[in-house]
This record gives sequence, structure tokens and C-alpha cells, in this order.
Amino acid sequence: MRTATVTRNTSETQITVSLNLDGSGIGRFDTGVPFLDHMLDQIARHGLIDLDIHAVGDLHIDAHHTVEDLGITLGQAFARAIGDKKGIRRYGHAYVPLDEALSRVVIDLSGRPGLVYNIEFTRASIGSFDVDLFSEFFHGFVNHSMVTLHIDNLRGINSHHQAETVFKAFGRALRMAVEFDERMAGQMPSTKGTLTA
Repeated sequence: MRTATVTRNTSETQITVSLNLDGSGIGRFDTGVPFLDHMLDQIARHGLIDLDIHAVGDLHIDAHHTVEDLGITLGQAFARAIGDKKGIRRYGHAYVPLDEALSRVVIDLSGRPGLVYNIEFTRASIGSFDVDLFSEFFHGFVNHSMVTLHIDNLRGINSHHQAETVFKAFGRALRMAVEFDERMAGQMPSTKGTLTA
């Protein structure tokens, strides 16, 4: 079982993330940011990744530090859980629709952090959630999980649908990338022989 638990404490946030990459999609979330909890649940359910996340942040200011630091902590936990990467598929991709919205996410567990992020939200906020914070979440994740991630919302009118298709596709792409390929038989999926920077 590829599992990890990471706790990150700063003067702005206290966050604990536990994950199991070989889970069944069970999610438990308590971040103080309800829409973020809803998006994290998409990762768990569609990625078949068990996630248990607890966060206390300076929400009296806004949700920025909580969302960014959660991305960082999730990335750290993912990097620990994935192990040496031998035998995995390494690459993952998914297209996910929701009514009028359609998003594509492509991931490479490359050992090199990189984010290409193309989402033009139709509104600045979803309820009280500032959509700019999604970029902060994914930057935090890629910088600490050491993956290359391309996110494209191809179309959408409803900003909730736009966000949900992105997180569902992210979960599905992760699921594909971390799966073991029996034909690899424990080999490193890289001509370099390593998937570290």
C-alpha cells in the first residue's frame, strides 16, 4: 500500500494530509472551506485515492493561505506515497464533461515541477470561494509533488461546472498515472533510469 501522512504547521495554517494511492475513493475533509472540500472529494472519488484532510487556517483573513498550503501538503504526501515509481504508468490524462463544461488534464510523474494552467472562469467567485485560489492550489501541488501538470478548461459557462470538471479530470489522470503496468515488471518508466529532478 502506497500511503503517507504529512503534517505542515506554520503561523498561518496547520494542515494534516493522509492519503492512500491504492484506496477506494474514501474522502474525509475538514478544511473550513466548503467548496474546497467538495473539489477534494472529486480527487478522492475519481482517483480512487483515499484522502483524509484536516486544516485550520487564518480564514478570518481569507482562504488563500489555507488553499495554497493544502496544495503544498497534498503534494508532499503524494511525493512520499508514490515511492520509487518503478512499474507505474507515469503518464495520465482525462477529459471530463459536466453539462456544457469540458476539461482536460494531463500529468507526467516526471520528477520535475511544471504547471500549465488555462482556465478562464466565467465568474470571479463560486459562492464565497475566489476562483483565483485554484491556481495557488495546483502550483503548491506541482512544486512539492514534483510532477508536470497541464490543465485546460476547454469550454464552460457555469463556473461551478468548470471547476468540477477540472478536479474530476485531475483525479482520473492521477489514477491512470499511478497505476502499475504489469508489462513494466518493476522497471523505471524512463530512458534516464530515474524520475527525479
